[in-house]
Amino acid sequence: MADPSAWPGGRLAVHGAEGVGKSHLLHAFAVRHGGVLVPGEAVRYLVDLPEGGAIAVDDADAAPEDEALLHLLNGAAEAGLPVLLAGRVAPAQWDVGLPDLRSRLRAVTAVEIGLPDDRLLTGLLARLLAERQLRVDAPVQAYLLARLPRWGAALREAAVLLDRASLAEGRRVSRAMAGAVVAAMTGDGLQEDVHGAATLL
Repeated sequence: MADPSAWPGGRLAVHGAEGVGKSHLLHAFAVRHGGVLVPGEAVRYLVDLPEGGAIAVDDADAAPEDEALLHLLNGAAEAGLPVLLAGRVAPAQWDVGLPDLRSRLRAVTAVEIGLPDDRLLTGLLARLLAERQLRVDAPVQAYLLARLPRWGAALREAAVLLDRASLAEGRRVSRAMAGAVVAAMTGDGLQEDVHGAATLL
């Protein structure tokens, strides 16, 4: 993925569930190659293509107008600009009406970004907590990992909420605080003795 010149037709798509890191990847790509990052819903407003850069389109499968996305792909091809697309599913499965666009999307090489495994999630949560200087016992971390969505973004949000609760109560993260965070993030209505921590979420 580091060398867009190796992409067939100068195009590549990444796809996967929400929170697996697609937006972060597109942002890094745009910065590295001096390009622009465009939300799918704003493709129709992209009038001028970057000169000598690259184009990253986040949520490209949500672009409201087929014509705008087709125009972008055609213009980038003519200008020799690489295009990185992101969506929930592979481009060949996007709901598009224009035959020309459908044909171009089917030709795009697609790479799926899967959910991280347990070891990666464990390491990520430990790092996020350490960055906030939070001391969280291993059983409490295991409790969080077993109940939170398996996305990096969810673990980051949990670390922020735990930090707030710990600061407000003036003590280290407890199992009760972790329960309140899980309840707030998943909406499962857990009833825990949280000693007021839930009011912070």
